Amino acid sequence: MNLISFDACRTLGFSRTDYIKPELMNNHLDKLIEADGVLFPQYWQVNALTYGLKKRIFPSAASYHIGHDKVEMTRCFQMLCPQHVPWTLIAANTPAEADRVWEQMPSPFVAKIPKSSMGEGVFLIESLADWQAYLAQSPVIYAQEYLPIDRDLRIVWVGDQIVDGYWRLQAEQGFYNNLARGGVAELGILPPEACDLVRQLATGLGIDHGGFDIAMVGRHPYVLEFNRMFGNQGIAGMQQTIDTIIHDYLLRCWGPDEPDHPDTPGSGPAGTLANPGLPDAV
Repeated sequence: MNLISFDACRTLGFSRTDYIKPELMNNHLDKLIEADGVLFPQYWQVNALTYGLKKRIFPSAASYHIGHDKVEMTRCFQMLCPQHVPWTLIAANTPAEADRVWEQMPSPFVAKIPKSSMGEGVFLIESLADWQAYLAQSPVIYAQEYLPIDRDLRIVWVGDQIVDGYWRLQAEQGFYNNLARGGVAELGILPPEACDLVRQLATGLGIDHGGFDIAMVGRHPYVLEFNRMFGNQGIAGMQQTIDTIIHDYLLRCWGPDEPDHPDTPGSGPAGTLANPGLPDAV
């Protein structure tokens, strides 16, 4: 299976994979046409590759299109499992809509800028001044109820399975659980209710590469968002496992020919997983 990668760092463990700088895509049309599939293109490349060249891409087009915008993501979640989505108001950023949302959403609440990641663009709204500061920065209004939690879960989904996961404890300054904003990773048992929700969302939406952020309020899981390009710093050695699972998944989905196996430590024969299944505890 001949593959093209547009992200050298995420495909170091794959053999028979050629790397092309994204900005040089048009200079290598012959290679792209001959390739069995394309790995980790940038968002701006997706439509040209899938519709222009009719190429298979990984992650899936759904992973890109849904994961690119929190507004679109939340609307998809609300269609599949509304009972697992925190109460959310989405509106145009106009004075009238801003007043309406401020009146309806109990304080404190959370406001988000739709296209942001790693905890950036997420605001705790406790006062009218907080609200006005948020409105000055966001192109649309995205307001969500504040859940009574001091931690959440990051559950990693790759291909058609859960790879692993961990708890993210709140940063010392409070509010943020993201590791990039001072949150702390802690290994522990993944609640089955959270795992079931991730499976429902990923399979229902066609997502094959995502880090899902799940909040547990008692035994009830809420989906906050998912990140198509997620960090792996929460669990040592996760990237090697992910490489093996991606390779096995693509082998099953894309090609009848058995390709060389990724040169990852601990990997087994081609088409097998180094660490199949979900452990009882992580």
